[in-house]
Amino acid sequence: MRWTLKPKPEPNKVAELSAALQVEPVLATLLLQRGIETFEEARDFFRPDLSKLHDPLLMKDMHKAVERIEKAIANEENILVYGDYDVDGTTSVALVSSFLKSFYPQVSTYIPDRYDEGYGISYKGIDFADDNDFNLIIALDCGIKAIDKVKYASEKNIDFIICDHHRPGEHIPPAVAVLDPKREDCEYPYKELCGCGVGFKLVQALAHRRGLTIDDLFLYLDLVVTAIAADIVPITGENRILAYYGLKVINSNPRPGIKAILQQLNKSSFTITDVVFIIAPRINAAGRMKHGNHAVALLSETNIDLATDYAREIEIFNSDRKDADKQITLEALEQIKELKEEGKKTTVVYNENWHKGVIGIVASRLTETYYRPTLVFTRSGDKLAASARSVKGFDVYNALEECAGLIEQFGGHKYAAGLTLLEKDYDAFKAEFERVVSSTIDPALLTPELRIDSELDFNDITPRFYRILKQFAPFGPGNLNPVFMTAEVKDTGAGRCVGEDKSHLRLVVKQDHSRPVTGIGFGLGEKETIACSGDYFKIAYSINENEWNGNISLQLKIKDIKP
Repeated sequence: MRWTLKPKPEPNKVAELSAALQVEPVLATLLLQRGIETFEEARDFFRPDLSKLHDPLLMKDMHKAVERIEKAIANEENILVYGDYDVDGTTSVALVSSFLKSFYPQVSTYIPDRYDEGYGISYKGIDFADDNDFNLIIALDCGIKAIDKVKYASEKNIDFIICDHHRPGEHIPPAVAVLDPKREDCEYPYKELCGCGVGFKLVQALAHRRGLTIDDLFLYLDLVVTAIAADIVPITGENRILAYYGLKVINSNPRPGIKAILQQLNKSSFTITDVVFIIAPRINAAGRMKHGNHAVALLSETNIDLATDYAREIEIFNSDRKDADKQITLEALEQIKELKEEGKKTTVVYNENWHKGVIGIVASRLTETYYRPTLVFTRSGDKLAASARSVKGFDVYNALEECAGLIEQFGGHKYAAGLTLLEKDYDAFKAEFERVVSSTIDPALLTPELRIDSELDFNDITPRFYRILKQFAPFGPGNLNPVFMTAEVKDTGAGRCVGEDKSHLRLVVKQDHSRPVTGIGFGLGEKETIACSGDYFKIAYSINENEWNGNISLQLKIKDIKP
């Protein structure tokens, strides 16, 4: 890993903010690095406030969307709430459909089949709407590029409202309303909402029309935080406010579906990390292994007994997903060894039998292993489908755009995308993708970077320090859990490799003048020779709480160790 120490803010600014907030200089430094320079900005950061959410009517086409939904209700039209099969899509569908159903019964939901219909709006979904007398489709977390599909629907007298957060193409679909803060002609102040976040803004606008307040929408925020966490959008601005209060709902009064997932765990409180690694994979597993409808049913259910049954079913899907993911990752790693493409700047693998539902996870694992922009292909009908993942700092979406002549369809974000192409174009695409990446990527980006917020003395790690540090949460892109570095560290003699395969490293370390501190480095077993040799070393880490036998203590979560 490359260790990069973030630039230090101006000393006078650190001193001023430290004095104003009565906190240690290192905490003031962390705030300044996040663009927080005044007492008032710090107050807003530490005390997120739902009243600070932007007016949803600032979003382009929001008036039109609200008017069309109100017209549908007045005319007793059937409304179809349509969404993608991943976490962002299924939470969006559960959110908008549940809200509408609270005062209007003629609402149904539709999730496309990952394998039969693929990503986004499908002709099959439009035909379903036509066959079942739906005059209005509200599309969530998809649709921003569905120009032909929207035209096809209009020929059948079906209107579309699109709520998306992906980057638009050159043209906007001819829908009744297209809500997407990334539209160039949209002046909405916050651009980084997830799909469920855009759906929430629609609900907020509808609620306002009906005389409801933000307090009436509080119970939906467990869905919004789940989507924010799963979709890896920045935890800044509105996302931070929505995530903060969404976690409050999860920890106090979650909907039965989320409660049913969490009650299988022996934990009393849940962080955004738990949402990422516990709740989101289970919701995703439904669409990956079976059908996204199972996730919507779980998230919309109001009866805890039924929700518990759904959660048990989804637990089986998740177990199957883990097995498939593990097996395909092993096969992909073996294929990479056989290809012997060490000099390449990309990783591209293909097997027609790989499960389409887990290739995104496998792409992430390969990116972690080889640290290259990565594509994992499988067969999907008469085409090949791939999931793309990138390394920090490299825009894989832009790279795919450069290869558009060889791609049938693609969409996504800077670091994650999906695409389909014809099998005859696979080899040419693979070569072109390698050419584009090789010619545009900064070679330094091919070595993982560990960004360090600040140096820290072990004696500064006190309960009060950690109490304030905890208030920087929820963590995520744009507000990552702070990473510290301490030099001149020595093992006290208690350091050892732990775990079934001895791949983890447990240390008790100290500086010459400090008390001992315990740390755990997952996957850092090979660093034992550096840490346990008796020599001084430097250590990079975040700080967290360790709960063991009812006792809670502070520990270092070790990121890396260097001589």
